[in-house]
Amino acid sequence: MAKTLSRAERNIRWLEKHIRIPEGRFFGQPIKLAPFMKDDLRAIYDNPHGTRRAIISRGRKNAKTTESAMILLLHLCGPEAKPNGQLFSAAQSRDQAAILFELAAKMIRMSPVLSAFAEPKDSGKRIVCRGLGTVYRALSADAATAYGLSPALTIHDELGQVKGPRSSLYDALETATAAQGEPLSIIISTQAPTDADLLSVLIDDAKKGRDPRTVLRFQTAPAELDAFSVEAVRAANPAFDLFMNQDEVLGMMEDARNMPARAAEFENLVLNRRVETSNPFVSRKVWMENAEEPNRDFGERPVFGGLDLSECNDLTSLVLVAPEDVEAGTVWDVRPHFWLPGEGLAAKSRMDRVGYDVWATDGFIEAIEGAKSIEYELIARHIRDVCDEMNVQRMAFDRYNFRHLRPWLLKAGFGEEEIDAKFVEFGQGFVSMSPALRTAESLLLNNKIRHGNHPVLTMCAGNAVVKKDDAGNRKLTKAGSRGRIDGMVSLVMALSVAEEYVPEIAATSPWDDPNFQLMAG
Repeated sequence: MAKTLSRAERNIRWLEKHIRIPEGRFFGQPIKLAPFMKDDLRAIYDNPHGTRRAIISRGRKNAKTTESAMILLLHLCGPEAKPNGQLFSAAQSRDQAAILFELAAKMIRMSPVLSAFAEPKDSGKRIVCRGLGTVYRALSADAATAYGLSPALTIHDELGQVKGPRSSLYDALETATAAQGEPLSIIISTQAPTDADLLSVLIDDAKKGRDPRTVLRFQTAPAELDAFSVEAVRAANPAFDLFMNQDEVLGMMEDARNMPARAAEFENLVLNRRVETSNPFVSRKVWMENAEEPNRDFGERPVFGGLDLSECNDLTSLVLVAPEDVEAGTVWDVRPHFWLPGEGLAAKSRMDRVGYDVWATDGFIEAIEGAKSIEYELIARHIRDVCDEMNVQRMAFDRYNFRHLRPWLLKAGFGEEEIDAKFVEFGQGFVSMSPALRTAESLLLNNKIRHGNHPVLTMCAGNAVVKKDDAGNRKLTKAGSRGRIDGMVSLVMALSVAEEYVPEIAATSPWDDPNFQLMAG
């Protein structure tokens, strides 16, 4: 009696029977799926819960696009095809969208059987299987928005290129599947640079295992492995010992070792690590080492603040810190507060590619209802409440917008003497910021801060990079035009004025050691 094949094994057999390698040194040979590819298909198609979404993330040159093209053909004209099914691939650019189409088209044209059923159409990047009525189309983010579609299969190609937690194309396709009985989305990509990017959000959610219909196939070089080691390369690249050009990959590793400017790109694209291509003030690793939940009861402890007042419609931040003596020495608990105008919040979220509206719903940002701009009266009242509730010693502020806040502080109940005693002018240039950065980095590198991974503050930390003047003084600046660093500026100011209370917090810094100059490492 013949053995009944599982759904995945049936698909594997079909692919190895009909697909020939479309390019490269093994061109024209019948495809023999690598063990990791077979495992991907088994995870997707033999999932007892059924698979709604599969995320495949590993380093470059592991034939991710080839695997995507094969999955596409399974649903276009293979055993997974459903009559009149609409199939799509989504990419961030027209050129990227064309790659998957062209690879699938080559596979069809090289197969006498498949070419009799499926017809690639170069204009419009479409493939039509007339007998079944199935149609595939390649879409890109720079084309018209993809509403009005009903995808049975969507392949999101290199979703790691999406900056921020949202993509209009991704949202349009993922919300268009209601008419399908068993829609399937395949996300196939190297990692995104930051925790706040869409692919990172999806991967981190999948790791929690809350939805058994989500399959995660994830290879990355663990943080404990030396980036410039064969072990690290092998961990993120299952094809390394199979069909990758090892000399080429190891050559890239040596280039990155010898040229630090290439190291971040190598770690991201080859080791499949979450690595900023810019050089942040504080690395994600160091920041997360300080992510312990703070003791939010400041009680009678001395409190210090940093206030970064925005222009009328931007992010305003107040970050408070208070010392707590623990066994390993004084640590600083952090309590941030953020404000944004409530009107147009969704549009601002899309523009900045950040989930302000979600954070407002979750209580991490105070969205001022109905307001088009930040009302300094509200900020002044909040500060009055803080000073009444806590033992506030000093609060640093940027002098530029404070002139607009001062009248409202007086109206909120502050006297002139109290304002002069508590509020400290803090310049944003190199001279003021350079010693303040030294204080903050010393605490961060020694794990003396507890920020609780507050998402808005974490976003600001990830966006903050260092700029130097000719004398070597430093200040914070933004990594990109949309990035916000207000919360990090507030934290740095708060810790700087706190140094007057505990001066030894910045007595020594690992940055004094020339071997410890790469905080972002």
